[in-house]
This record gives sequence, C-alpha cells and structure tokens, in this order.
Amino acid sequence: MQVTVERGEGPERRMTVELEPERIDAVVETRLRELARSTKMAGFRPGKVPIKILRQRYGGQIRQEVFGDLMKESYAQALAQEGLHSVGDPRIEPQLDESARRYAFTAVFEVLPELELSALEGKTIKRPVAEVTDADLDAMLTRLRDQRKTWRPVERPARPGDRLRISFTETRNGEPFEGGSANDMTIELGLGRMIPGFEEGLEGTRAGDERRLELQYPGSYPAEHLKGKPVVFDVSVREVAEPVVPEVDADFAKGFGFADGDLDRFRLDVRQDMERAMKERIDARVKNQAMDLLLEANQVELPNVLVEREIGKLKQQMRQQAEGGNLELSEDLLREQARRRVALSLILTEVVRANDIKVDLERVREAVEEMASTYEQPQQVIRYYYADEERLAPVKGVTLENQVVDWVLSQVTVVDEAATFEELSALPSVR
Repeated sequence: MQVTVERGEGPERRMTVELEPERIDAVVETRLRELARSTKMAGFRPGKVPIKILRQRYGGQIRQEVFGDLMKESYAQALAQEGLHSVGDPRIEPQLDESARRYAFTAVFEVLPELELSALEGKTIKRPVAEVTDADLDAMLTRLRDQRKTWRPVERPARPGDRLRISFTETRNGEPFEGGSANDMTIELGLGRMIPGFEEGLEGTRAGDERRLELQYPGSYPAEHLKGKPVVFDVSVREVAEPVVPEVDADFAKGFGFADGDLDRFRLDVRQDMERAMKERIDARVKNQAMDLLLEANQVELPNVLVEREIGKLKQQMRQQAEGGNLELSEDLLREQARRRVALSLILTEVVRANDIKVDLERVREAVEEMASTYEQPQQVIRYYYADEERLAPVKGVTLENQVVDWVLSQVTVVDEAATFEELSALPSVR
C-alpha cells in the first residue's frame, strides 16, 4: 500500500492510497471459493460449480465489493501509517481502472491541528476581591420583599410604582391596526417597559378615567415598520393599585421555607447564598480572563467540520431555551461563538496533555456536595450523581477546566482588585 499526502487549505489533507492488485486478487479468489461452497447452479451438484464459471458470472461484482471494503480498511491503516488524526467523515474519491490494474482512492478530510502552547509569562489577570456587607444583605432583603409584594386597589391618582389595569386601542393616521389593542392588561408605572411617554402619560389617572396619549415609537424600536412612527393610544384605566410590601418578620421567613420563622437563620441563609453567588462570579471573571489569555496566546487552525458541528449544538441549545418560540438566530454570532468554543476545546486538551493534568476526584466530590447543599436532601442528590458516570461526567469536565485555570494562574501575575457585591452581580458569566 502506497500512501501520499498533500496539504490543502488550513487543516485539509488529500491522502491518496494505492492498493496492491495482488491484494485485491487474493481477496476476490477467497470470496469466490467461499461462494462456490454454497452456490447452486443448473447442471452442477451443490457446492461443485467451477470457480472459472463463478468468476465469469460474479467476478466483476465481487471485485467491486472487495475494492469498497478495502478502501474503508485501508483508509484507517493509512491514517495510522502517516500519523494523522482526522475529524469528521472523509470525502472518498475512488480511482478504479481494472484494465490498468489500478486500485486507488483519494480521501479528503480535515485533521486536528498541531498545537505548540505559547508561554504566558508576563501576562496579568485581575482577580476581584469583595465581601458581602450588611448593606448588601439589607439591599437583597429589600429586593426579596419587592418580589413578594401584593397589590391593593386605591382611589387616589396613580403615581410611579403603582400597578394599573388598563385597556387601550392604538391608531396610526386615525386608523386602528392589527395587534394595536389590548384588553385588561396590567402595567407597573416607572418600569419603562412601554414606549417612552406611555407610563408617564398615565400618572395622575384614577380608576374609570379615559386618556389619549399622542406618542412616537423610538427609532430603536424592534419592529421595522413602526420605528419613529407617530401613534395615538386611547386608554381606559380600569384599576389603580398600590404595592403592599411585606415586613421582614417571622411570616416572611416562613415563606422561604423556615417553618419556625427564625429570622437569624433566614438572614444567615440569604447571606450564604449571596456569598456563594459572589464566589461564582469571581471564579467566572477569573476563568474568562484565563480563557481569553489562552486564545490570544495560541492561534489555532480550526477544522470546519468541528465548527459546523458546534454551530449545530448551539442552535439546538437556543431552540430548547426558546421553548418553542420563534427565535431569530444570527449565523455570524453563532459562528463566532462556535469558533471560540472549538478553539478553547483544542487548546484546553493540549494544556491537559502537555502538563499531564488528571481530574482531581476530591474536587469533583466537593463540587457535587456544593450543588447538593442547595437541596433539602443533599445526600440523595450526591447518590444520584455517583450512581451514573454519565451524570458525573459534566462535573468532571468542569473540574478539569478549573484545574486548567489554576495552571494558567500559576503562569501569570495575579493582581487582586477591590470590588463590591453589586459590581460583581453585573459581571458576565463564563463564556
């Protein structure tokens, strides 16, 4: 078997494999003899049909089948012989010329890139340092109170923070249009969820009032046919209600699962949740920077087949998150995300291999226990993960990624940077 390999664009390779005619002949003869033992043909006893007759009748078909089988077998052998690691299925181009006794094929495929890691010395990562203060805890409790608020109808004029139940008709150039009306909907004044001027225009109204709002859609409005267009809303106010915010007392704590209403334990639990969330944000910020450094330092030729496969995964994930909704997907954005993921996967794999990093099973256990601690029966959750290796695999994968982050931190300068809980809450999660 003779093998020649040509480099294509980027990671593409064209590998031509020449098969020995004698090898084809030998396999064909073997199959003919096997066929002879079972073939029935008029004029001959079963199993006694001469090979010569079988060769004349079936030889061409068998030779084609043997060539196809040996192409598959020889492709894998040729990859191993040349030390190539292909990704995806190859495009096979047969080159069969029986008259010239030439049995060859060309396989076009992509290979995993050869990657030599670049040094990270001299690079810097900024690590946020913060703590949950009493003021942060009070602010969180205020948000929790707001989430549990109820509404009480009032007779006074509406003001910011009130909830209105309204119906309206929307017209343009004096004509109503499809989708331009609503009946018995609720809005909360001051949230800014309607177009500019709508919520402000209803301040001061009472239940039973009618009000006309002459407004204009902003130039940034998503619907192209409405951008910058004037519009008139005829609004009927059905009800004005004010918020009733609960106090942080025993009943409030009971609403969060503390049956005995113990406020001290409730506040401690909220603080611990905040600290856990803050740590996750700090880790995510550091991890983002570590991944960015690895990408900047190591340029990788990406096999198209891996990028397209990753785009497919991203589309599937986004469709699932949309829960059947009509989600417009930006192909350019997806491709950028996919390229980043594929590049990081290849780089992380090489970091693990080059530094002989093994997944730390103790850290895996800690990660599982940390997740389980948020459930009522943590031991049951831990058993659930450890009962099936497939359930544990994602945890091991994340743990190994975090060990790579630790390796990056050992190679660079880490600078602690003061931050607050609120600032960290606004940081993006890991990409």
